[in-house]
Amino acid sequence: MEPVFVLAIAAVVTVLVFDYTNGFHDAANVVATVIASRAMSPAQAVALVAVFEFLGPLLGGTAVANTIGGFINLGDVPVVLSLGVLVAGLLGAICWNLLTWWWGIPSSSSHALVGGLVGAVVLAVGVDHVQWGFGELAQGRLTGVTKVLLALVLSPVLGFVVGYLLHRLLSLIFRAARPVLNRYLRLAQYVTTAGLAFSHGANDAQKSMGILTLVLVLGGFIPKFEVPFWVMLACAMAMTAGILSGGWRIVRTLGFAVYKVRPLHALDSQLTSAAVIFSASLAGAPVSTSHVVASSIMGIGASERPRSVRWGKAGEIAATWLITLPASAAAGAVLLLGLRIFLD
Repeated sequence: MEPVFVLAIAAVVTVLVFDYTNGFHDAANVVATVIASRAMSPAQAVALVAVFEFLGPLLGGTAVANTIGGFINLGDVPVVLSLGVLVAGLLGAICWNLLTWWWGIPSSSSHALVGGLVGAVVLAVGVDHVQWGFGELAQGRLTGVTKVLLALVLSPVLGFVVGYLLHRLLSLIFRAARPVLNRYLRLAQYVTTAGLAFSHGANDAQKSMGILTLVLVLGGFIPKFEVPFWVMLACAMAMTAGILSGGWRIVRTLGFAVYKVRPLHALDSQLTSAAVIFSASLAGAPVSTSHVVASSIMGIGASERPRSVRWGKAGEIAATWLITLPASAAAGAVLLLGLRIFLD
């Protein structure tokens, strides 16, 4: 069997495994607040989320996939090496996802993917094969790694600010409401949780769609970078399977360890997160659901009782965010060194 074909199959499988771990890792980010506020049982939440996670990649467009597929340039690299680089980078991201899941920390799968790929590419063929986007930024255009990093930095800031303002507004509107309002707030979360799941699927599955399409282009299986429908379907299925598996360690962190979440807090967090993530998807900006959900909860807590926010736990999450890129880059580079034995 041809080495290119074998490596292409390995790369496709690795992409889908990453997509699965992404869903597995991020399931908790989507369902944490709806479970913590007792609006749904874990089984109900996961069933609802799985349906809309599946629809997100199919109906959410391909803008994010185009961004992810274009930030590394392997067109002039031998096919076997380029596919090996993709496999190593993806394995680095998978390792980091599993490690942070084990620790129960909501890190960013987007950070891990970018870091793993950049680490493998730089080690294999040098920094010139990464589309950094610094020069384009000076000309007022966002592209490459610069676009990815800016989206990852700005999205949690927006999550915090929008969550803060929205909770202030709704707290003012409902200040004289009776406790029976909580019943309706829990029912409303069926809609907001579905919206958050759809936006998460539309953004996160597209990252895998972009890499999988890049595999097909580099292997010569398709003539140009255009996401096939079967790629959308495969990534949607892998993400949904991961969601159904769940990552309950992270539910405890986001739902209980940052701020005590009640029905109004949960609704505000879901609305905030869905709006920020879906807007980013339309702009082709890959963002971290972990970052946005966690920062929205912090913003909501800060707007109500800043002293009740467990800022120590928030600090742990922030520290993990900071080390994800270098750690996953190192993992991608180390795994490439191991794979070079078979590539040479």
